[in-house]
This record gives sequence, structure tokens and C-alpha cells, in this order.
Amino acid sequence: MNKIDLNFNKNEDAMKLLVSEMKQKRNIIYLGGGKASIEKQHAKGKLTARERIDKIFDNQNYIELGVFAASDLYEDYGGCPGAGVILTIGHINGRNCIVVANDATVKAGAWFPMTAKKNLRAQEICMDNNIPIIYLVDSAGVFLPLQDEIFPDKEHFGRQFRNNAKISAMGISQISAIMGSCVAGGAYLPIMSDEALIVKNTGSVFLAGSHLVKAAIGENINNEKLGGADTHCDISGVTDYKCENDTDAINIIRELVNNLEKKSGNQFSRIASKPPKKNINEIYGIIPRDGDKPYEMREILERIVDNSVFREYKADYGKTLICAYARIDGWSVGIIANERKIVKNGKGEMQLGGVIYSDSADKASRFIMNCNQKGIPLLFIQDVNGFMVGSRSEHNGIIKDGAKMVNAMANSVIPKFTLIIGNSFGAGNYAMCGKAYDPRLILAWPTAKMAVMGAEQASKVLLKLEEGRLKKSGNKLNNHDSKKLLKSIQEKYNHQMSPYYAASRMWIDEIIDPINTRKYISKGIEIANNNPKKDFKTGVIQT
Repeated sequence: MNKIDLNFNKNEDAMKLLVSEMKQKRNIIYLGGGKASIEKQHAKGKLTARERIDKIFDNQNYIELGVFAASDLYEDYGGCPGAGVILTIGHINGRNCIVVANDATVKAGAWFPMTAKKNLRAQEICMDNNIPIIYLVDSAGVFLPLQDEIFPDKEHFGRQFRNNAKISAMGISQISAIMGSCVAGGAYLPIMSDEALIVKNTGSVFLAGSHLVKAAIGENINNEKLGGADTHCDISGVTDYKCENDTDAINIIRELVNNLEKKSGNQFSRIASKPPKKNINEIYGIIPRDGDKPYEMREILERIVDNSVFREYKADYGKTLICAYARIDGWSVGIIANERKIVKNGKGEMQLGGVIYSDSADKASRFIMNCNQKGIPLLFIQDVNGFMVGSRSEHNGIIKDGAKMVNAMANSVIPKFTLIIGNSFGAGNYAMCGKAYDPRLILAWPTAKMAVMGAEQASKVLLKLEEGRLKKSGNKLNNHDSKKLLKSIQEKYNHQMSPYYAASRMWIDEIIDPINTRKYISKGIEIANNNPKKDFKTGVIQT
């Protein structure tokens, strides 16, 4: 075995370990509130949220987003796996739909702050891509101990109902099924949908439950008579369809979706899909286990794109960014990816991999505008340390060229997708279409790291700040204490760089197995194909 093979095998083992850990974490989250809570759902004659989702889609080939939302949050309250709500995209009678399902096994489906954020993300995807959204409602309402973090602000709970109204005005179908509790302000979500279903005996919807009604006005009434299926289908007219059970509700939803207007969905170019010629499983061995080591990004691309073929744009200029036309699962895409190996520019100067220079930013700006002109979706593949600094870079106008790239990327009207496979540091995150720049999907491999800068540099800066603070108070660290503090700072910083930290807060949509990259990007473009492109305008371009 040669040295290259040995490094490949070590990298492969490290990546497979990360993927295995991810799958283990995912399987625990899939259990929601645990087996006992699942049994309680079944005892009430109800399906679990995941069972409902499995039944509503045509097949099991749907994708799920936000699995790790809230994964390390709310521990003082026993945690909230998946933020207590499941977000999926798949086919219902051949039509792309989003399904959002409250998981009643998690705190009775109560709304935590991240629950609202995840629901808002689902509605954002719905509006960006012009695809129907289905709500499977089963929730006890706002989690009161955290009401101040979910109630009054712009991106809090109430934003959902604003979005309900906006989605309706856009002509996008919304269907809700009330399969359990639906109380207080949350009652507006299903009733602001185009059509609302309610399940007999288990579904109920009201602004205030029986206990609150008794306390407020002294009226004695049970929840079923107050807001059950018979009440709202026979008397109030609040709901539109009375369902015998969960399965009946799901069948009616599938029928309603089947009757929707058919969309052409032929905006973006697609031909017959061809698998990569190079083995996609070899991705595991290409990414170095040490994130600072160089590697050949083209080796990654050849295992993601159809037929392992792509056409580079300005291949010999701005070499630290690869810009290329390719196809993924038949879809035409423009790829902008960070080159991680050291390169030599046309002037004979060495350039560091993972760094954006003036020439690479200039190239990327033009490529982004070309893709907008041609109507080709953009895929940004991030392993970036940031923009080049120093006098030479400043004299070359790095700020101007970086601003040009950010302008072109931010104003793009074609769908953008972001995949973080390594570092995502500083302004590099922004220029390569980070979360703030509205990618239709933002995905990460388990090797991803997100921060203002790398851990080593940041930790040293933070140590200096802490030493300065202590010095002002009359304390001075000895060498031993300084090393101990540095280690503590590094551990905290590394934790914050983790893709799970980002996914827990929904800074990324999902952490994925690298071999599933094609599936997620293809699904992203497929749903984006439902929304017509707008006119492209950049504003003032820095030249």
C-alpha cells in the first residue's frame, strides 16, 4: 500500500465514523418523545407524526429538513427533539409538496421558539418555490415557560399567520388537517388554510379550552362539544371535512392535492440523468481528516456531477475558485467551489487554497451573472477560510472585487443552493452564499465547520482578551493557568463550530451523508422549477 492509499483510507475511516455518528443521532431524534410516548399516541387511536408522513407521500423518497433543530437546546425542560415538528418535501400524487407535522410525542406538540423558526422555514420554502404546503396539526400550543421567546417579535409565532395570508394571496395551496389539539393563537394556522380537515374524537380546535372557558366566563363544557369535529363541521362551519381517523384524513388530503392545477415545471434545463463515472463512495476518502490539509476539489466534483464531466469557466484565471457548468441528476447547474490546494496564478504567484483572491472574486462575479442570464441554478460548495488579506491584496482591490461578488450573488434571481463540506469562515461564508443570502437549501456534510475564523486563531485572540480583563482586575495568569484557559476556550469554540451547533439553530437546513448530495440538490432544483425566474438586476457593480 502506498502513502496516498494510506491517507485515503485514514480519511475514509474518519468520514465514515462521522457519518455513523450522524445516523445514530438521527435515529434517536426519530423516536421523538420516546417509545412510551409513541405507544400513548397509538392508544388514543392516532398515528405518530412520522407514520402520517409515510402515508401521505407517494413513496419513501422524500427528504427531511431540520432533523437536528433544537438538538442541544432546552435541556432544562427535558429537550425538544427535532423542535417538536417534522419538515418534509416529497411527492403527493406526483406533485411536489411540503408537509409540516407537529410531533405530539414531544411535549404534546407544544411550540418552542425553534418550533416556530422551523415552521417559518417551511413557509419560506413554500413561498420561494411556489409549492403547496400541508399542515398536520397536533399541538398543545405555545410552551408557556418560554413564551417571551416565541410570542411578540417579528420572526416569532405570529409570523406564521401573516405568512398564511401571504401564501394564500400568492395563489399557493394550503391544506390543514387537525389531528389532535389545536388551541389559542395556533387555531388560526389551519383555519387560514384553503381547506381544513378535522378528525373525529381526536381533533379539536378552539381559542380557549374548557378549563380556561370555565375560569374566564364560568361556562361548563367539554372540549369535544366546545371545538370537536361535530361542532365545527355541523354547527360553526369552521372546518370543511370531517374525517373518521388519521388515515381517512390523509386520503382526503391526497385527493385534494390531486385536484390542484397542474404546473408546467419546465423552466430549468433537464435531460436524462447519468450517474457519476467515478465512484461516489470515494468521496469519503478525499476530504482530509485534518480540515486544514489541502485536497483537490475537482475530485469531489467528479463524484457529484453527471458522468463526472464539467466545463470550467476561465479555468486558468482566479484558480482558488472553480466555476463550472455541469449537470446533477440531469439538471443543469453552475457550480462555484473553493479550490483547496495551493495554486500558481498567471503571474507566477502562489495562492493559498480555500482563500478568495481578487482574481477569483472577479471571475465568480462574472460567472454568477452569466448563470442568471442563462437561467441556470447555482450551487456553491464551501470550504473557505475567507478573503486574502495584506498589502498586496489590498492594493489589488480585494474589497472592491469581493463587494462585486457579493453584489452579484445577493441579487441573483435564479435559485441558489449551498453545500458546506469543510470550513465556512468569516466573509467567505457570505460571499459563498451563506444563510443570510437566501439559498433555497443550505446543506452541510458532517465535516463542516462554521465560525468567524478558525479555532486556533480565534482561541488565541479570546485568550488575549481574557488575560487583559484579568490584568485590569489585578490578576495575572501563570503559564499553567494560561494553557488551561486556552484549552477551555478552544473546546467551547470547537463546539460552536460544529455542524450540529449550526443545525440545532437552523443556520443550516440539514446535515447529510455526502453520498446523498445529488439527491438533495436534485430535489432542491425540482421544487425550484415551480417558480418562474424574475428579471436580474445587480445595482451598482464595483469595477
